[in-house]
Amino acid sequence: MDIQNNADDRTAGVVQNEEKTARSSSGMVVLVLLCLLSLLAIAAVIFGAVKLERGDEGAMGVILLVVGIVWFCVPFPLLCAGLKILKPNEAYVFTLFGKYYGSLKGEGFYFVHPFVVATNPLKAGLLDSVGGSAVSIQTHSGTDDRSGKKTISKASNKISLKAMTLNNNKQKINDLLGNPIEIGIVVIWRVINTAKAAFNVENYEDFLSIQCDSALRNIVRLYPYDVPGDENETSLRGSSREIASKLQSAIQEKADAAGLEVVEARITHLAYSPEIAAAMLQRQQASAIVDARSLIVKGAVSMVEQALRELNENNIVDLDEERKAAMVSNLLVVLCGNKDAQPIVNSGSLY
Repeated sequence: MDIQNNADDRTAGVVQNEEKTARSSSGMVVLVLLCLLSLLAIAAVIFGAVKLERGDEGAMGVILLVVGIVWFCVPFPLLCAGLKILKPNEAYVFTLFGKYYGSLKGEGFYFVHPFVVATNPLKAGLLDSVGGSAVSIQTHSGTDDRSGKKTISKASNKISLKAMTLNNNKQKINDLLGNPIEIGIVVIWRVINTAKAAFNVENYEDFLSIQCDSALRNIVRLYPYDVPGDENETSLRGSSREIASKLQSAIQEKADAAGLEVVEARITHLAYSPEIAAAMLQRQQASAIVDARSLIVKGAVSMVEQALRELNENNIVDLDEERKAAMVSNLLVVLCGNKDAQPIVNSGSLY
């Protein structure tokens, strides 16, 4: 009972990070105010310096000079830190003194609490893996060029809401019949809940890649690679759309915890493993030969039956059973043979 309660508590702690909108105001209005106050601070510094140079008695010059300098040292940079710019399909996830403050979505110019800190787990993982300086990393969850490396111009605190592609490496998995096959998938996904993506998992890209591997193995083990002669039977090769739909549902069930939406999942590579590919090819060739031969024999029998019927109906020749059997044998040899028949002309009597 205690173990069950602890599991429920951990589950409740995972799902409680629901997304909320961060409080913000127009960044343009704040920028205009900052410019006006900066102009006043500059004027105060100049006026205070002039008064001190003239040697006027009183503390007014000192006060103006100190106020102008303090404005540019503390309030001005602090308020400028609250100005944020967002492009389309980008979002900020803010924390304030360690607590989730809110998420900011939608392109525009915003002003938020100056003490908030933007969080992006992908940036944290990048800096940890490359020491905070390099910009090129090796990734197994997706590639942006032919060399297999993903190049990042600079680490960003923003979370992308764009649809992204996860191209997993080919995996060797046993199907329902135990045959080893190689299969690869591509998954189109995007972030829909920035709070879950930032706080529920360490790195949502790696999390999705692992879930794709797990779901793919679980789905492939339920179906055979191919079912020859039975088109209604579900198989990996013949029912790719149905398999892809089930694969998408299985990945989405796990991706909900990270605030991700799986838009589409498709099979990009499907083949027998090299160690059994030759044997399976021979089996497929044999099956195709048997099917072709069956069709040829069926057609030959139909043609012989038609020939005998027309000969009998038109009274062209009267054949006994022995001659009919010989004629049927000869026609079947000619129609079912692999090579062209060499006819022998009988110039004597038929009997």
